[in-house]
Amino acid sequence: MQSLDDDQALEIVTIPLAGKSSIADHMVIASGRSSRQVASMAGKIADKIKQQFGKIARVEGLPTADWVLIDADDVIVHLFRPEVRTFYNLERMWAFGDEEPKAAGSSA
Repeated sequence: MQSLDDDQALEIVTIPLAGKSSIADHMVIASGRSSRQVASMAGKIADKIKQQFGKIARVEGLPTADWVLIDADDVIVHLFRPEVRTFYNLERMWAFGDEEPKAAGSSA
């Protein structure tokens, strides 16, 4: 989250997945203003995961960087250009049950 904030990601949202899915415990979704910013943010996150946790995160979508998925086992990060994010609308797809996705920094 801090890395995304430092890189001026837009509309950062976290979705708790524990008990909803076995793919991860948390999902983070954010936007970048351009493919270049999306690729830069993804690279920095993957590097930080390697440095801080000694894990190599799986990264998909980096060549075009319209969207990038970073799989860090317990946390999945989706980074999009705004138009692509609107098309996929992951927040709505994963917001089932009583919980709504939370924007970073909001209190619940």
